[in-house]
Amino acid sequence: MTKPRVVIVGAGFAGYHAAKTLRRLAGGRAEIVLLNSTDYFLYLPLLPEVAAGVVEPTRISVPLTGTLPGVRVVVGEADRVDLANRWVGFTDPEGKRGQLAYDRLVLSVGSVNKLLPIPGVTEYAHGFRGLPEAVYLHDHVVRQIELAEQAQDPAEQQARATFVVVGAGYTGTEVAAHGQLFTDALRAQRPRLTVRPRWMLLDVAPRVLPELDERMSRTADRVLRRRGVDVRMGTSVAEATADGVRLTDGGYVPTCTLAWCVGVRPDPFVAELGLRTEKGRLVVDEYLTVPGFPEVYACGDAAAAPDLARPGQICAMTAQHAQRQGKLAAQNIAASYGHGRRRPYKHHDLGWVVDLGGKDAAANPLKLSLSGLPAKAVTRGYHLLAMPGNRARVSADWVLDAALTRPATQLGLVPANAVPLESSSPEVPARTR
Repeated sequence: MTKPRVVIVGAGFAGYHAAKTLRRLAGGRAEIVLLNSTDYFLYLPLLPEVAAGVVEPTRISVPLTGTLPGVRVVVGEADRVDLANRWVGFTDPEGKRGQLAYDRLVLSVGSVNKLLPIPGVTEYAHGFRGLPEAVYLHDHVVRQIELAEQAQDPAEQQARATFVVVGAGYTGTEVAAHGQLFTDALRAQRPRLTVRPRWMLLDVAPRVLPELDERMSRTADRVLRRRGVDVRMGTSVAEATADGVRLTDGGYVPTCTLAWCVGVRPDPFVAELGLRTEKGRLVVDEYLTVPGFPEVYACGDAAAAPDLARPGQICAMTAQHAQRQGKLAAQNIAASYGHGRRRPYKHHDLGWVVDLGGKDAAANPLKLSLSGLPAKAVTRGYHLLAMPGNRARVSADWVLDAALTRPATQLGLVPANAVPLESSSPEVPARTR
């Protein structure tokens, strides 16, 4: 007899761990197919370190076929789901259309850049959601420092050496923290550059890391300001131009760099399914199944999963939730094939970690607030445990970065027109801790 097929759409934290868990629990009972737009799982938390040249891009790109034995990987972009006839349509990288029939379906398509109606942002800002954006930002920063060194006009020098980051959540805070260290290192290698690179971090929130404990926020704010990052809370971009940004407080900042890290929204693919949504996410029950379609599961950023720890609310869009929900969806699917019993999704926060570059970090594992080297050790230990592969390579990059001068060359692999703000990486989950 032909085995039933489980199709998992998306290989972010939710989809990857759903496939890994299901292979272990029900690999002999079902064919597992993982449909994803790339052939790798992207470990999003280390993207700022890629942009700053600490970690090589390939280190955080964990191959699917090499780490998920027994799982059939199909590279393509899902573009349709026929719920009545149980099949998923997709387009492969060369434009060929295909279909995958399913007995069970897991929707874990993740999230995309959150856009705001601010003039000029889509034309002049770049998001930070995937590997191409991180590689592009690295090259762009190096290029601006090189051009600043060559510039004869002091005003042009300062504009090229000014980097504006919008959004003081996890990603924006880490990008600014790592970025200031990176450009200071670049300046040290260029004695003719007379201005110090300047990083600005903007957010309408009253403090950095507004979602986290105030002690972590204070730690991050202190580290940023000590390094010279211009932290401006209660302020954002009112307009972006080719030469700079106009701020909501009326000021104008000449710059050639605007990094957009304001947050994410569910992948628009979710809304196209015609199913009930909440805040753009698929409504599911506590078992992560879609009402009316018990064979369809949703998890991660695509799912509005009820938060049983906070009655009446839905789970936040974080990697912790995505990873755990992916595992639970797999366990409940395995239960539907006779392995174990299905369980509702319940969670307990393990704490948060924020890497601030150098020897600095902020962490609160199990509600214990840490900063400095202890937080750094916890942060890097967490990342190594959470990564499903490439741990030795990432560790080696960390050691080399601590011992050697950081290389500062632009490879030119990703042109600016290849990473417009509208672009997205739907396999990537929203937040990273």
